[in-house]
Amino acid sequence: MEHSKAFLIASWLLRAIAAIILLQTLFFKFTGAKESVYIFTTVGMEPWGRIGSGMVELIAAVLLLLPSTVAVGAVLSLGVISGAIFFHVTRLGIALPAVGDHGELFALAVTVFVCSFVVLVMHRQELPIIGPLLFPI
Repeated sequence: MEHSKAFLIASWLLRAIAAIILLQTLFFKFTGAKESVYIFTTVGMEPWGRIGSGMVELIAAVLLLLPSTVAVGAVLSLGVISGAIFFHVTRLGIALPAVGDHGELFALAVTVFVCSFVVLVMHRQELPIIGPLLFPI
């Protein structure tokens, strides 16, 4: 399927934003930064949740940036970031004053969610059977 130039620019911009945010958090997760350890200790998932979510975020970011796997990357990204948003809303809170965060991490999670959702809608035809059924627009 041939896409317009505007579609391609919008798709790449949204994918890049989501992937960059996902990738920039990996340093903190994989090095055991105090912020990441605090977050995953608070939700009862330290260290396996920190390392595991970091691995999933790395895979999602790569899949988002590869043209042949954009839709799958968007689905994976939505899944992992939904978990982050869930824990912010239920256990962590929007702001994490204990680590000097004033809601920035939550805002970044919401940004990744929105970008990934829009990318998924844009590339829904690339998901066999399920994509067009979920998003018939």
